[in-house]
Amino acid sequence: MNRWASQILRVRSGGQTGADRGALDAARACRVPILGWCPMGGWAEDLPFPPGVRTLYPELMPTPSLDPDDRTRRNVIDSDATLIVRLPGVRSPGSDLTLRVATLHRRPVLVCEGSDVAAVRGWLASLGGPVELNVAGPRESESPGSYSRTRALLTALLTTG
Repeated sequence: MNRWASQILRVRSGGQTGADRGALDAARACRVPILGWCPMGGWAEDLPFPPGVRTLYPELMPTPSLDPDDRTRRNVIDSDATLIVRLPGVRSPGSDLTLRVATLHRRPVLVCEGSDVAAVRGWLASLGGPVELNVAGPRESESPGSYSRTRALLTALLTTG
């Protein structure tokens, strides 16, 4: 395990298409534990019926609510820090909510495009120790390529050093 991988104890995300799954798949491939909250029934835009996204990620726990915002809030609050991966100008209500909740609860948050590994490493180092990292960003339908950008970023963070 490299130095940067040891800075990330666990990767938390909600399992939605796009950035969430890119982060979960990168962590899983790098043998970093994954967890997170998903809406009741495991709802995701491509898996709307129970058990939904939990068929892919049984590590995720369903919230008591069908509202995806509940998942978003819980993942921010239950993590040490949040990384939002999105391109400039991309509108994503879920990413906007993630940023608001992190700010409200005074949780460290970084918004990045997904290509600046050095900036993310610097931010992680500034946090002062290993963290449970919540990773968020747009759904694939809101920003095509979100999955691959986020997976590449997390893979670089967890495998190179």
